[in-house]
Amino acid sequence: MTSISDPQQGSFRLSMLLNDTRYRSLTFQAIALFLLIVAFAYLGNNLVSNLRAAGLNISFDFLWSPAGYDINQRLIEYDSQSTNARAALVGILNTLLVAFLACVTATVFGVIAGVLRLSNNWLVRKLMSFYVEIFRNIPVLIWIIIIFTIMTAVLPAPSAFRGENPSSSMFLDSVAFTNRGIYVPAPVWGPGSGIVAVTFLASIVGIFAYRRYATKLLYDTGKLLPVLWPSLALLFVPTLVVFFALGQPIGLDIPELKGFNFSGGIKVGGPLIALWFALAIYTGAFIAENVRAGILSVSKGQTEAASALGLRPRRVMNLVVLPQALRVIIPPLISHYLNITKNSSLAIAVGYADVTATLGGITLNQTGRAIECVLLLMLFYLAISLSISAVMNVYNNATKLKER
Repeated sequence: MTSISDPQQGSFRLSMLLNDTRYRSLTFQAIALFLLIVAFAYLGNNLVSNLRAAGLNISFDFLWSPAGYDINQRLIEYDSQSTNARAALVGILNTLLVAFLACVTATVFGVIAGVLRLSNNWLVRKLMSFYVEIFRNIPVLIWIIIIFTIMTAVLPAPSAFRGENPSSSMFLDSVAFTNRGIYVPAPVWGPGSGIVAVTFLASIVGIFAYRRYATKLLYDTGKLLPVLWPSLALLFVPTLVVFFALGQPIGLDIPELKGFNFSGGIKVGGPLIALWFALAIYTGAFIAENVRAGILSVSKGQTEAASALGLRPRRVMNLVVLPQALRVIIPPLISHYLNITKNSSLAIAVGYADVTATLGGITLNQTGRAIECVLLLMLFYLAISLSISAVMNVYNNATKLKER
């Protein structure tokens, strides 16, 4: 009989890079990496040579020139004399804003629709199926245009709020729904408002800590603590106590009709609302199917065992089914979040100034720096996509099944 033994440890020879299985794979990978570097170096040198022959060069000096155009929807101070870099930053923040709002809203819509698609109520189940099949099979660009058209055609103009007998009135005397957007009160930060904000953030951290403690206590001892009312109390009571103790340091700037438009408050423009809800309802239909698939992936015996222990259906879903379904839901959910971020570039269809409209649109056309603008756009979307993937993968690793 022959026996297989480890190769003898001898001196290293160059022939071992191809003949020895311990080094062969590393050799091929090194060769592939070298060829890839050579290919990119050739393409880069070819690009620079062609630009030089055409009298052009790659330069990012245009970022510090005045932009020369206005942006209506912005989160930071900006005017037409600001630099192109400032305009690009405004577009980046607008992109992140609509992506964040759409991700949160789409998750809420998707989870609700996915759970209700499995409801025992025939009407509810069919309504959710109708929502999923209609919204996910029509391009998101069409939904953006439909929602924007409905807003501009149905909602009244600001002039409808003028006069002794206006045809329209403000909601709660502080919110105005118009065809130009929604005007809501803006916070006015006074002395001590920072303490109130820190208290509110600490309350949110306290809610997560309490819920984690309640879950651990349930799994360790079987004792079930109330979660909803303590969470609401932690969210509001400390903040309200500090708010009134400091003499109400945070006020409200109520929007008022002056001339032909509202002034004061915060304007949530129609393009932002159309893009936000179109991305949310479109992606929410896909998330609903992922949620349904995740719930169905959990063995029916798990539900029956939980019900046999006396748990109510809502508790069974929250404590038994959904935690196990997350292992199936989260991986495709990451892709949907990435799609929301990239689909936000369709904002230009309704005039929303995201980074594609500012840096990749107006700035590119005014400066003629197509290569530089496209490179910056690619770097931004790559960076934000990798960041979303990294954060969600951390959460995915926390929820995956762990062997004892």
